[in-house]
Amino acid sequence: MPAARARTSIWKRILKSVLAFGALGFAYIAYLYLTLPDVRGLATVNPATTAFMELRIREAAAAGRDQFQIRHRWVPHSQISAVLRRAVIVTEDAAFYDHDGVDLTELRASLEKNWEEGQFLRGGSTITQQLAKNLYLSPTRNPMRKVTELLIARRLEVALSKRRIFEIYLNMIEWGDGIFGCEAAARAYFGGPCASLSVEQAALLAGAIINPREHSPAKPTRRLLRRQQIIIRRMGIRDTPPVAPAPAPFPAPVNQSPPVPPPS
Repeated sequence: MPAARARTSIWKRILKSVLAFGALGFAYIAYLYLTLPDVRGLATVNPATTAFMELRIREAAAAGRDQFQIRHRWVPHSQISAVLRRAVIVTEDAAFYDHDGVDLTELRASLEKNWEEGQFLRGGSTITQQLAKNLYLSPTRNPMRKVTELLIARRLEVALSKRRIFEIYLNMIEWGDGIFGCEAAARAYFGGPCASLSVEQAALLAGAIINPREHSPAKPTRRLLRRQQIIIRRMGIRDTPPVAPAPAPFPAPVNQSPPVPPPS
C-alpha cells in the first residue's frame, strides 16, 4: 500500500506540473495574440518600411557603412511579372492559394526534421509567414519568434486577400544587400523593370530568396544556377541554358521611414 500511494502521489505531482505548464503556455500565447500588430490597414495602405529594412540600416550603421542605402520601389500587382509570380509560388509555397496562412503538412515536416536534428534548422514557412516575419519580426530562429510569426500570419490571412498578401510580399521582401522588393531587384540585377523579366531571370530571383544576401542573381553560383533550372522545370516551361546577367546601377535614396515596432 505505501508503494502504491507513493506512485499515486508522484503521478498527481506530474499531472499538476503538466497542467501548470499548459496554463502558462496558454496565457503566454493569449498575451502574444492580444499584443500583435494591427494588420488591417495593410488592406489599403502600402507599407513604407519593414523590420528587416530597419535591421539592415542598424547593422550598416554599426559596421560604419555610411554609404549604405535601401533600394526599394513599390509596383502594383499588375506590374509584377507573371513569370516571377509563378516562379516564387513554385519555389516558396506551392500551396499558397490553398492554405490559410499555415501549411500544416510542411509545418509537421519542419517540426519532425528539427526534432531529429536537435536544433531549429528547417522553417517550413509559407509566403504569409515570411511576410509576417519581414514586416514585424527578425531573422532569428527560435520557437517563440515562430509562434508570433504564426499568429501574425493568421491575422494577415483574415484581414487581406491572397492577392494583396502576395503583392506586399513581392514588394517588401529582401533580395540582396540593401535591395528590397521585386522592382528594385529587377533594376539592380537586370537593368529593367520587374514587368519585363524573362523566365530565366525570374527563376534566378526566386532561387535567391532562400538566402538573398548570399545568392546574388548578378553573380549566380553553381548552386543558384541549379536552383534556377529546377524552378523552370517546376514552372512547366522548357529547360533553357542558365543566364548569368550583368549587374546594372540602380540609384535610389535611403529609405528613412520610421521603423516598424515589433510586437511588445
